[in-house]
Amino acid sequence: MRIIAGKFRGRRLSSFKADHIRPTTDRVKESIFNKLQGYFDGARVLDLFSGTGNLTCEAISRGAATVDAVELSKKSIAIIRENLELLEIGPEVQIFADDVLKYLNKYQGAPYDVILADPPFTEKLADQVLAALAASAAVGPDTVIMIEASSHETVKEVYPGLELRDRRDYGDKQVSFWRRTTDGDAD
Repeated sequence: MRIIAGKFRGRRLSSFKADHIRPTTDRVKESIFNKLQGYFDGARVLDLFSGTGNLTCEAISRGAATVDAVELSKKSIAIIRENLELLEIGPEVQIFADDVLKYLNKYQGAPYDVILADPPFTEKLADQVLAALAASAAVGPDTVIMIEASSHETVKEVYPGLELRDRRDYGDKQVSFWRRTTDGDAD
């Protein structure tokens, strides 16, 4: 794993093998961040199922002001901390050791600018995560959501309050982009 662009471009990240983690490949990550280009400058980002911190570090590298990384696994949190230390990323990243669905349900802060979600494929959580995002205060009228899912799991075309903006397939993985539905929304 490496940082694709921005101030840490080309830097390698620590990784480890674990059944619960399948890091986003460089090719898919590059496509995701190219699609979201321009959204990270000074942005508040939420990284759900942070895993190794791969997407968190890429967002900071591309100009995000802050990233809240939500991860339940202690092993994953250790590797996130290692990667933050490796890149000398400090207080701009806050790690929340929590279940993602519980975090979204109880969240009461200001909406995020960008939400990145890469749930474990083995648990087929993309549908539940999108439903939770649709009901969460974490999503505001200008929030952009990206979620990765197995191409074998259910991801609906519509969630109440969310609108699918784009979907792309990468072999056994699909990536979809969502926004909050608003009256008169042209983009």
